[in-house]
Amino acid sequence: MSRPNDNPLAIAGLARGRLLFASLCAGFAALAAIGLLGISGWFLTGAAIAGASGTVAVAAFNYLIPSALIRLLAIVRTIARYGERLLSHKVALESMADLRGSLFDKLAAQDSRRALDTSPGEASNRLIDDVAALEDLVIREPARHAAVVSAAVSLLAALLAGIPALLFLAAMLAALPALFGRVSRALTRKPANDAAEALGDLRRHYIELAASRAEIAAYGLADQALAELEPIADRLDAARCRLFRAEALQGGLLTVYGAVAMTGVLLLAQASAPIVALAMLATAAAVEAMGGFARSLLRRASLDAGLRRIAALQALDPALSPPETAEGAAELSLGAHRIAPGARVALTGPSGSGKTRVLLSLAGWQKPAVPLTLDGTSVDQCPARHLEAQFALSPQDAPMLIGTVADNLRLARKGITEAEMWQALEVAQLRDRIANSEWGVDTPLGEAGGTFSGGERKRLSLARALLTGRPWLLLDEPTEGLDAKTEAALVARLDAWLTRTGSGLILVSHRQAPLSLCNARVEIASLA
Repeated sequence: MSRPNDNPLAIAGLARGRLLFASLCAGFAALAAIGLLGISGWFLTGAAIAGASGTVAVAAFNYLIPSALIRLLAIVRTIARYGERLLSHKVALESMADLRGSLFDKLAAQDSRRALDTSPGEASNRLIDDVAALEDLVIREPARHAAVVSAAVSLLAALLAGIPALLFLAAMLAALPALFGRVSRALTRKPANDAAEALGDLRRHYIELAASRAEIAAYGLADQALAELEPIADRLDAARCRLFRAEALQGGLLTVYGAVAMTGVLLLAQASAPIVALAMLATAAAVEAMGGFARSLLRRASLDAGLRRIAALQALDPALSPPETAEGAAELSLGAHRIAPGARVALTGPSGSGKTRVLLSLAGWQKPAVPLTLDGTSVDQCPARHLEAQFALSPQDAPMLIGTVADNLRLARKGITEAEMWQALEVAQLRDRIANSEWGVDTPLGEAGGTFSGGERKRLSLARALLTGRPWLLLDEPTEGLDAKTEAALVARLDAWLTRTGSGLILVSHRQAPLSLCNARVEIASLA
């Protein structure tokens, strides 16, 4: 199996043919650049010799054709480079958009109980920075082909200067990729890995602090938050600084390498001065083009870890499988307690005893810490899609999308009508709040629920759970933060909804009002 960084096009899922026209443009640009330099060198040297040879030689020297050719080659080079940039960026942007969508689908499809331990910062690093780095390699791919064209043309020019010059230049060009590839790996592998690790740590810590920004501002902890981020940022800056130094060093080495190649061609040339000038400038153009090849080696070496991370994501199970539809309510067992379909059970116990963990385990979000079965099968062995078809969870801290109320409600299932949304909002005691908004169900929600209070977000989460139409409802502190009047109305509406639909309920609450919904209670300590 090839190493991940050996074939970035394969990692991007990109057929080589998609870059064909970009590579052709890059090849034409390389030909035009070498021709421009070579003919310019020949023209200037020939003109100087003609000028030193007297008036007759000057009059006989044809400067119109070389001048026109130089201008033509300059125009061709400009157009070809524009075409190469346009086409390579178009292919790269389109393919990376598809790749990001594919990787996100694969991450979303993973069973959270067994998925990669990917924090929000790490996931962001993989989907943004690693893919952006791969995009850069795809964009640079035509330059690799142009380097081959440049090398071939420069060798033909060197052949005009003699066999010794040809052999010398061939050796120099052949050694350049291997030499600079080795230098790149030696200089950049560790700082690139350090930079990627530091960036992931910085994102993770930033996301954690951003989630607590209100508390940080309220208690004046901004300086402490910045102090916590500063060492990580310094570590990232130091790693990037080493990478920049490596790139500058490679640029300096490439300049020296080009000077040595031109000097060797000059010393070994066996031709007239104009031909020697042509060969030397063609050599300079070839080394410059091969420098692009060398820079791509630098990028590949520095991004090896990122490409491995993308390859690891691609190796995950295929994207989202179709959701299952429950053919009926399953029978639950909580420890030794058997719960029949449609039953309403309250989990009781002190704070921190594991009640929420039971709900999250039934929903397929975490591995269970106590014996839980579904129709006789351990919940831990049930596929996540099967659990999703049975259970609708309204968690204690309900996540909300940035969008509208309707956007968040549509997450419940496909095909939800606006009428169904209003019915669910009525049960959740949120109808009046939304109806009084000028946007109705299109009321915008900002980050973390925007202007919605904690109780309103919790009720919106409850409405979303009701809209799933699943056999079992899992509620974690559904009335926390509500006044007594609103709580009583919600409990009454929810009781009527449970009776009408025959849905089962597993409830966690420390308040007495919602506990009246349940006809049985299970002490969490009895499940062990």
